[in-house]
Amino acid sequence: MNQQAILDILPDHIDGARDFMIFGHFLEHFHRQVYGGVYDPGSQFADENGFRRDVIEALRQIRTPVIRWPGGCFVSAYPWKKGVGERVPYYDKAWRVEEPNSFGADEFLRLCREVGAEPFICTNAGTGSPEDMSDWVEYCNLEIGEWAAQRAANGHDEPYNVRYWSIGNENYGHWEMGAKTADEWARLVLESAKMMKRVDHSIELAIASIPDLDWNAAVLREAGHLLDWISIHGYWSVASDEGVFEKGYDNLIARAFEPEERIVNVKHILGSLGYLGELRIAFDEWNLRGWCHPNFMGFGPADHALMDANDINSNYNMADAVFTACFLNSCLRHCDVVGMANFSPVVNTVGAIFTHEDGIVLRPTYHVFDLFANHTYDEVLHSALRTPSFELAINDDGAKSVPHLDAVVTRAPASGDIGITLVNLHGKDTISCRVRGLGAGRFCEATLRALNGATADAYNDVEQPDAVSVSESKLDIGAANDFAVECPPHSVTVLNLAAQG
Repeated sequence: MNQQAILDILPDHIDGARDFMIFGHFLEHFHRQVYGGVYDPGSQFADENGFRRDVIEALRQIRTPVIRWPGGCFVSAYPWKKGVGERVPYYDKAWRVEEPNSFGADEFLRLCREVGAEPFICTNAGTGSPEDMSDWVEYCNLEIGEWAAQRAANGHDEPYNVRYWSIGNENYGHWEMGAKTADEWARLVLESAKMMKRVDHSIELAIASIPDLDWNAAVLREAGHLLDWISIHGYWSVASDEGVFEKGYDNLIARAFEPEERIVNVKHILGSLGYLGELRIAFDEWNLRGWCHPNFMGFGPADHALMDANDINSNYNMADAVFTACFLNSCLRHCDVVGMANFSPVVNTVGAIFTHEDGIVLRPTYHVFDLFANHTYDEVLHSALRTPSFELAINDDGAKSVPHLDAVVTRAPASGDIGITLVNLHGKDTISCRVRGLGAGRFCEATLRALNGATADAYNDVEQPDAVSVSESKLDIGAANDFAVECPPHSVTVLNLAAQG
């Protein structure tokens, strides 16, 4: 059945400006993300620094703006000072493996420079102290002092000038080493922020948080005046204890707008506490799918082989792509408050890039970032979408109504070119979207780029690297600039309109 939607655009009404950092990524010392992922000196693709050249090039292609590191749960017991200068392996208490410790702060910062991304360092607020955190700022950003001298002795004379820092990771959670109550957290954040900004007052600080009024009231009343970001996380589908990822397109796609609900919740909290417009949201870990690490946060035996389920490419299909596009659309709609997002993770696990001995596979989510980073623009325009909805039966828990189509309109300030992102959430039905309001003769050429696979379960793998790919075509929009776009089932489409000169 071919459904109909209408998108009315006000091309001269700007809702806000996006921050390109919403297209960021995340890297943790977990399974094959670092070792065998971005860093693999033994690979035929390794450069002189041990980084995978093919991964670096893929990250450049999507103009990766920022990378958060080193965790994640890993960071809550990470002794960063052991990761610079002379190195010895040590036991990682988060993931219960021996950490080779050959990839530390200097390697991460070199990686960011090769990619062209801003580094975002997450500090140890679990077993670490305010002094440890501020020493790390000194190591990276100062020209004087013990730790600046240590950096120079390690071969890096010039400061790195790292701008973005986070105090902690999920320290509200019982699973995290060094978990805190709200009051304990507030005090630690105050003292840490105080010391870090005394080392370098120009840095921007984020704190680990949740969409909870009481938790945020405690910390913001203590330390809000020293903070710049509030960090939230989200995973919406988790693997079973047997390492089996959730199947079923409808079950997965029903969650497509739950990230936006979380953004709105935090936005209201910031407003109620008087910090709306003062602090921005960094959604600095997010993915449709949670990582496969069952039983690792308890005290019994942990089966490391289960982690290999993360690297089965058939787990990642058009549901992941559609969810990812809806997430990014949500960030654009709330560009007044969402200034950063970090897809979790950048490579392997449930990431956008999969590495293997003979190359890489670009999973469907990678192509979503390619579309958004390279074919959308800086100004978010006001638009109104009228779309039918459809009902989904979710794991026998009742029905949920989901919009058939999701859309956001952006514009390039200099040229006036427009980018329209259209996401068809339905797994079987095409939808036609009538675009109105652009004004006759304002646009001369339209390029349609559509990401899709043969079925909702289509995925990319070593033997079929392009089963999910982007097709490109021209669209006749007519002199009236009032036209329709056909959006196939389970697809992500970006329409680029070139303004008349």
